[in-house]
Amino acid sequence: MKICLFGAGAVGGFMAANLLRAGRHEVSLVARGAHLEAIRTRGLTLRTAHDSFTVRPHAATDAPRTLPQQDLVIVTLKAQAQPAAAADIAALLAPAP
Repeated sequence: MKICLFGAGAVGGFMAANLLRAGRHEVSLVARGAHLEAIRTRGLTLRTAHDSFTVRPHAATDAPRTLPQQDLVIVTLKAQAQPAAAADIAALLAPAP
């Protein structure tokens, strides 16, 4: 299954790291700025009180239309950012079978 986390901040990054660690799906991230560069160069690291691990997404981009269509898009943007991203989110969704 192709899964995109649209907004890879704290919540999206947490979800993506755990999905990637499970290793069952192709996970891509949409992020921006320094956070995107850090993911591209060092991967995505999750640190908790009991664990720490680093994973690498299938793709990390600030241009969501460069990704293939996805089976699932999880939107973790702040509410005020969602209207501007709606067309990019819709373009990622694969047509229903």
